[in-house]
Amino acid sequence: MTTATVSLGLQTDKRPGTYARLAAQAEAAGFDGVSVFSDLLFQPAIVALSEMATTTRSLRLGCACWNPFTQHPYEIATHAAALADRAPGRAYLGLARGSWLDSIGVTPERPLERLRESVGFIRALLAGTGEGYEGNQLRLAPGTALRSPEGPVELPLLIGSWGPRGVALAGELADELKVGGTANPDLVPVMRERLAVGAARTSRDPSEVGLVFGAVTVVDTDRARARAHARREVAMYLDVVAELDPTVDVSADLLEEIRVRLSRRDEAGAGDLVDDALLDRFAFAGTPDDIAGHAVSLIDAGVDRIEFGTPHGIDEEEGIALLGDAVLPALRAHLTP
Repeated sequence: MTTATVSLGLQTDKRPGTYARLAAQAEAAGFDGVSVFSDLLFQPAIVALSEMATTTRSLRLGCACWNPFTQHPYEIATHAAALADRAPGRAYLGLARGSWLDSIGVTPERPLERLRESVGFIRALLAGTGEGYEGNQLRLAPGTALRSPEGPVELPLLIGSWGPRGVALAGELADELKVGGTANPDLVPVMRERLAVGAARTSRDPSEVGLVFGAVTVVDTDRARARAHARREVAMYLDVVAELDPTVDVSADLLEEIRVRLSRRDEAGAGDLVDDALLDRFAFAGTPDDIAGHAVSLIDAGVDRIEFGTPHGIDEEEGIALLGDAVLPALRAHLTP
């Protein structure tokens, strides 16, 4: 039997109370979880996660992903512990290198080493044993422990990455790999091969690492309207991920023109450059039947979790309602023997 879970991804751009309302809506619809993003210049992820944790009972919650280059792993550990206390048994820890860091003057040095050491540092701090951690970039003095009521915390680890070395690190250390910004079934075997490289280092079965694909999602009963809206939303992410997908040929000239239009705040013009084939590789866009069929193709290709990302619809609550009422039942039917 094919198994997979389905979650929602939310941007942290909302007013207080909105996260709780959307999370309750997602839980009532039967989604398995809600992730929040940690993109630059948006609200801290822990704000949204704390709000959702206190108003839900079954949703799996986490940040996809915290960035150990803009936030010290100590701070990430304290936020993860606070989430685990508010959502016991439902929280996960997500880490990634992140993008657009040059805009705030951050240039990651030895990023794979930093990610690896961040995992070790955070796990040592959350374990509460005082064992400490010694790395090249990070050090946790022996005897150091969190002064909080949570006690020892052990969280599933998600690593967000596209590149061969980052994905291999996930194969070695993580419970899940998230490939953000893609809805491309052709990419699944590529990522499975990269995971296997890392899994072999520790004699793990690579199938133990869940594969998560998430992307911009716009669902609407009007297919043309949904796809037009999605083109604008996905254009900014193409600047980051299009060149990372070895199964898609995107010309450098096209990407440069998209960047130029985005720099002029011409999101609609940038979206106009995204043709149908490109849109379907990097977004879920269309009617509920379109979205369901697209997600099924990913599940059949070997994705373990589908994450429908913001903005979900022309109106977010209406989009989530359509996903819950029409798309999720179709996926459940496909997953039921």
